[in-house]
Amino acid sequence: MQKETILNIGFDDTDSPKGMCTTYLAYRLVDSLKKEKVEFLDYPRLIRFNPNIPWKTRGNGAVALKIKTSRPAVVKNKVIGFVKKFSDLKNGANPAVVFFENADIPEEFTQFSKHALWQLISRNNAKKFVADHNIESFYIGNGQGLVGAIGAIGYRFSDHTYEPLSHRKKSQFGKKRKIVADSVRKMQEKTYPRTFNSYDTKKQKILFAPHGPDPVFFGIRGEDVGSLLDASQLIKTQEKPVGHMIFKSNQGTGDHLQNEIDVRSLRPYCSGMITGVVSVEPKMEKGGHVMFGIKKDGIEISLCSLQGNWNNKACYKSHFG
Repeated sequence: MQKETILNIGFDDTDSPKGMCTTYLAYRLVDSLKKEKVEFLDYPRLIRFNPNIPWKTRGNGAVALKIKTSRPAVVKNKVIGFVKKFSDLKNGANPAVVFFENADIPEEFTQFSKHALWQLISRNNAKKFVADHNIESFYIGNGQGLVGAIGAIGYRFSDHTYEPLSHRKKSQFGKKRKIVADSVRKMQEKTYPRTFNSYDTKKQKILFAPHGPDPVFFGIRGEDVGSLLDASQLIKTQEKPVGHMIFKSNQGTGDHLQNEIDVRSLRPYCSGMITGVVSVEPKMEKGGHVMFGIKKDGIEISLCSLQGNWNNKACYKSHFG
């Protein structure tokens, strides 16, 4: 009998604004890996990184799996095959996958992941990280997906939420999602605060379903799996999803806002906190972005609160010029 090994798999940037989704690839991959009789050691991890990254597609999320297998080479080949098959290469996806065989994740991975939560990390830095640490990886295109793939493996939860994501049949890709809005409203009223960010009562608008051509039908975010499964039974739709998978996530934790931003050395695209005095009255602009000014230590800067962000908490970025 072959010795079993623990294999960490991270992948990212398999989608584009025109289609596919990294969570859908994970769903299809996990379904296939079950046939390989691997042991899943945790829920699939959906890690949202810095929401201010300009070239992200949607929620800037990467996925990681942690499994036990006696055939790691077979699993790696299968993963690479799925990345090739379920990445939207023709529309600009730059997918990558990283493999790490060990139960313990080195501190270097964790530090990389922490930086990816609020900084802009170049793909060249990610390539250097892979080379310096002799890490098995595969990518197509410019290697941008390596950032999320490394970060997803290295991420350590201090807090977490869950999200069961329902996926559509291929015949429904690109078609309008027919979800009964009132059922979403009632679900949220019944299950809040165990679930969150599903329905905007002020605008009477569904929040938990994307609008684009990607394979995701809808996803309910919440604090525990039981409440989420109960909540999903309350949603009424005119379309039957092909299946769903539960992800463990950092959505709603605000972990990308833990660092204090120095107003004297602001950098484009960073995320974090600034404590100061509002100096310019907030103004709502198209897309739900709230523009305002803040003053700290005698310095006044303009800020944008990105509403509808992946964690439903204000994320601030500086505007230069």
